[in-house]
Amino acid sequence: MAKYGEHEARADDGQNEFSDIIKSRSDEHNDVQKKTFTKWINARFSKSGKPPISDMFTDLKDGRKLLDLLEGLTGTSLPKERGSTRVHALNNVNRVLQVLHQNNVDLVNIGGTDIVDGNHKLTLGLLWSIILHWQVKDVMKDIMSDLQQTNSEKILLSWVRQSTRPYSQVNVLNFTTSWTDGLAFNAVLHRHKPDLFSWDRVVKMSPLERLEHAFSKAQTYLGIEKLLDPEDVAVQLPDKKSIIMYLTSLFEVLPQQVTIDAIREVETLPRKYKKECEEGEINIQGSAPEEEPEGPRAETPSTVTEVDMDLDSYQIALEEVLTWLLSAEDTFQEQEDISDDVEEVKEQFATHEAFMMELTAHQSSVGNVLQAGNQLITQGTLSEEEEFEIQEQMTLLNARWEALRVESMDRQSRLHDVLMELQKRQLQQLSAWLTLTEERIQKMETCPLDDDLKSLQKLLEDHKSLQNDLEAEQVKVNSLTHMVVIVDENSGESATAVLEDQLQKLGERWTAVCRWTEERWNRLQEINILWQELLEEQCLLKAWLTEKEEALNKVQTSNFKDQKELSVSVRRLAILKEDMEMKRQALDQLSEIGQDVGQLLDNPKASKKINSDSEELTQRWDSLVQRLEDSSNQVTQAVAKLGMSQIPQKDLLETVRLREQVTTKRTKQELPPPPPPKKRQIPVEMEAKKK
Repeated sequence: MAKYGEHEARADDGQNEFSDIIKSRSDEHNDVQKKTFTKWINARFSKSGKPPISDMFTDLKDGRKLLDLLEGLTGTSLPKERGSTRVHALNNVNRVLQVLHQNNVDLVNIGGTDIVDGNHKLTLGLLWSIILHWQVKDVMKDIMSDLQQTNSEKILLSWVRQSTRPYSQVNVLNFTTSWTDGLAFNAVLHRHKPDLFSWDRVVKMSPLERLEHAFSKAQTYLGIEKLLDPEDVAVQLPDKKSIIMYLTSLFEVLPQQVTIDAIREVETLPRKYKKECEEGEINIQGSAPEEEPEGPRAETPSTVTEVDMDLDSYQIALEEVLTWLLSAEDTFQEQEDISDDVEEVKEQFATHEAFMMELTAHQSSVGNVLQAGNQLITQGTLSEEEEFEIQEQMTLLNARWEALRVESMDRQSRLHDVLMELQKRQLQQLSAWLTLTEERIQKMETCPLDDDLKSLQKLLEDHKSLQNDLEAEQVKVNSLTHMVVIVDENSGESATAVLEDQLQKLGERWTAVCRWTEERWNRLQEINILWQELLEEQCLLKAWLTEKEEALNKVQTSNFKDQKELSVSVRRLAILKEDMEMKRQALDQLSEIGQDVGQLLDNPKASKKINSDSEELTQRWDSLVQRLEDSSNQVTQAVAKLGMSQIPQKDLLETVRLREQVTTKRTKQELPPPPPPKKRQIPVEMEAKKK
């Protein structure tokens, strides 16, 4: 009989190879899921006329494609931020998570930063949650409700076994290895659509040919997309999630007859084969039982403890458990020390939680080996030496299992404490930051504005600095949006209530700060634009007035030698008169802009300066009008003296009236109200994430 040490050494020698196999298989499954999920998304987009995605991890990072997908699934329009910054992407992804939360889609430790950073594992996890909720729920909820069942995989496996019962070559025990040869897929199709093809011909095909045959027939005659590739299924251990996706599509279009007897049969399968259903339980409710006669079925293997135990079977089972246990011990030891960064601790907590679930899943395997050892001893067929060795093996196995379990629970407890403390510190830091920012805002509100544009530019620079600080703090706010709250027997629901209250209050303060910042920025921008326009127009008007003043200075108003000189002066005065009539509206508009700026500034000193500048221009205008009037009168008198009746008196009279018209129009002008500032709400969502 082989000694325990020999088995331990053999397991240890194969440990590295075992780890490589597990890692390689995980990578293969991720690759298959990426292909399958991408095909599923593109099938949805094709129906809604949206362009397909090519690289799922890259194309979903900014959240816009995810919102497009949820629009199709929920039937509601979802706003998207079109900017290309990380903040825009985080806001889009956070909106995705909010929609999923509103639709009761459970997400465990998946945050916006995970998707934006392109985390492969968590992106696949997010998509799988969406697929389960909408595809599985929509397809299976009625039948699950009628059968009063909550485990969708159990229903699906029952349906498959019931559908394939007449086919002696097919015995579906799970959603992985039972599908590799392609017979099960073809059997499901042939049972419900026997006219599509000959079963005998399918049996003679190779596994790849059978898989391609089934997927092609389903696409051609049932309209089901080829979500799976044959080469991804004809492997030692296919990806379970991808197969469930495809089977759900078949379930949707084929008769959905599942009997209570079929469900009971699945429930009585040995744990080794029904474990997938028990671990993959999904709480959805769904349809009516119908009776169907039993048919021939391939033999179902038994577990190691359900038959009389022999020494070789015990040794094989022991070696399998030891191989796994050694791998689990290595996995535990490879976990990094608990970090002091809250996001890293969240990831560590999620990783260790998955590890704890794996321990729970394998607990029965350890128990089965211990039970098998006891059964061997009870049978009384062992020698004293063999019996002693089995006792020693069971003692060591139990000790190592218990040590791993205790150490794992201790790490889980420490991760819990560290995570809660770091998140508590995050809340305190955000509260302190908000307090300082609120004080900063109060000072900014009372900061006096000088009477020139430079002082406004300084305000804009200070405000831009505040906006940059808000964008930097947004990252921390996003982290709190996906806060992990662990409810245990010590803290209870009270801890959750306290954290939720803190988050709500901080969320309200954060929203108020963001809203004030956005509104003030819009107001300052509007003032800046109007003020710059005012100064530019004033500058232009000053130059124009200077030009006209110089032109008027050159007009001869007396001592005319002849009619020609007089006619030249009359024409020049007429041109000046016409120019001023055309410019008169610009002066009125300039006055209106000045009043608008003064009202928006709400600052007496700045308003006084603006009014002073406007008054200066008005005085120059009035002075020019008066000079033009005087010049016109002088020319009129000269005309009378010379007796030149052919001079156009009408032009001279209109020139004289110019000042009166301008003055009358300006006094009747009313100031229109300033346009309301444009507003844009900054979306800020903060919620406690319960676990």
